[in-house]
Amino acid sequence: MSTYARAPISFERGEGPYLFDGAGRRYLDFAAGVAVVSLGHCHPHLVAALHVQAETLWHTSNLYRIAGQERLAARLVEHSFADKAFFCNSGAEAVEGGLKMVRRYHDETGHPERYRVITFAGAFHGRTLATLAAGGQAKHLAGYDPRVEGFDQVPYGDIEATRRAITKDTAAILVEPLQGEAGARVPPSGFLRALRRLCDEHGLLLFLDEVQTGVGRTGRLFAYEWEGIKPDLMAVAKGLGGGFPIGAVLATDAVAAVMTAGSHGSTFGGNLLAVAVGNAVLDVVLGEGFLEGVRRIAGALSQRLAPLASEYPSVIAELRGSGLLLGLRAQGEARNHAALIEGLRNGGLVVAPAGDNVVRLVPPLVIDESHVDEAGRILESVCRSLAS
Repeated sequence: MSTYARAPISFERGEGPYLFDGAGRRYLDFAAGVAVVSLGHCHPHLVAALHVQAETLWHTSNLYRIAGQERLAARLVEHSFADKAFFCNSGAEAVEGGLKMVRRYHDETGHPERYRVITFAGAFHGRTLATLAAGGQAKHLAGYDPRVEGFDQVPYGDIEATRRAITKDTAAILVEPLQGEAGARVPPSGFLRALRRLCDEHGLLLFLDEVQTGVGRTGRLFAYEWEGIKPDLMAVAKGLGGGFPIGAVLATDAVAAVMTAGSHGSTFGGNLLAVAVGNAVLDVVLGEGFLEGVRRIAGALSQRLAPLASEYPSVIAELRGSGLLLGLRAQGEARNHAALIEGLRNGGLVVAPAGDNVVRLVPPLVIDESHVDEAGRILESVCRSLAS
């Protein structure tokens, strides 16, 4: 179906942070399958793990215990706020599952009237009917009326507007620590801490969408760690599988306790192939010095890109974002970022579009200084061309 505005290019293989088209031309991949290919293409450890599992057993369903799933859950719990994990196949499913948990939690604890969720302008939480309504973006909701009811949206980063939106029917606050699809938007410092206090004050659940920011993308395993808070539940996906479809809802015991046999489920969620790859991703990301390396290279990339706005003001308005989730907001001849994205692709650098006229850079977490330099040279060349 004609649901995608695809670029006129097809890639045939990948290696590390590089993609290769049918003619053998090499491209530096700073889109990473939209922040998915966290360890680069065909990472040897992931390939080996998938190969071993593929020759052993593919699928049994959640009617039976799955050792790899139990191991992955235990590792995610050990390295996060959570006590329990539910596995699914995508970020949208993880958010949808979390929304079900929010409603069930309040119903089971004696407050069935509490079902409404506060969300934030610019959010993107997925493409199901409920997650579209949670995101609230008109361009995504067009044609899908009536929208799923139960969401109250306020400006991103505005704690007072959030406070005013709370009513006796409010159940939770759903928020991205950094809005990726909206254009790498970073909230004011302390925003997550203020949301945590609001939730504690009013008996609400704090639900984090870390589908894009999780699994090392910001230089910590999860972005909420930067503010020293703990949510009640959280959606993760994308980088967890390094390119293999997997998602998860992580939750505290208090929230997870209301999810009993038959209250939710997934045929493919936590599939043997998926959890084999997920465990392999954690082997690398939780390895000694890996996240420190992500923080170091993220700083180098930001330092390299920061001067572009001042050197080419007719092309780049600003650099924003955090870690290895960065955005260059375009202007002038690069309006709607299309010219900039096309120019970069022609120059050998693949990037991803985002809202607010932003070019999103979400490279694999394994890039090094040489890749930063290569990306910087291509960006400077394209900006110079567009500015002339």
